[in-house]
Amino acid sequence: MKKRLGFYVDAKRCIGCYTCAMACKNQYHQVNGVVWRDIYDLKEELFPHRERAFYSLACNHCENPTCLEVCPVVAYYKRDDGVVVHEQEKCIGCGNCIRSCPYGAPRYNPVEKRAEKCSLCWQRLDADLLPACVLSCPTDALQLIDLATFDEPNAVQFPPGYPRMRRLNPSTRFRMAEMPKIYRREDV
Repeated sequence: MKKRLGFYVDAKRCIGCYTCAMACKNQYHQVNGVVWRDIYDLKEELFPHRERAFYSLACNHCENPTCLEVCPVVAYYKRDDGVVVHEQEKCIGCGNCIRSCPYGAPRYNPVEKRAEKCSLCWQRLDADLLPACVLSCPTDALQLIDLATFDEPNAVQFPPGYPRMRRLNPSTRFRMAEMPKIYRREDV
């Protein structure tokens, strides 16, 4: 399999601290109201302990990205390592990518009047550095993976509550949250 980079979101380890989202904001200085990475708590019907289950989500850098397909000015391209790059200077702000992505990755920048999204920090990758969000995670809940070599038996591509878009084949993989273990005094 060809090299294909993506994110591994370990919901068992994530504490919902927003450090990854803040690192992204510090790296790229998005305008107020625009975020490329955000934390989502799992709905109670999916996981009963909402304060303990989160997904840190950004662009999935899909194998067949719809943003790339629908862009009329070819502002998107895909690198050999699977990273989907948006060239904002080419963007005309038509919003096709924003409306078409089922994961809500491209966001509208009202100041620039153009779309923008997570770049998987390709400039940092080219300098042999980790993406800012991955580097900042205090619990290693967010990791950079290469799907060509990734071999985590507990990983899933489409956890409950996450849009199942097989045609796009998103690169993000997840480890599901686990129920907290309850220890009673008589068990110890």
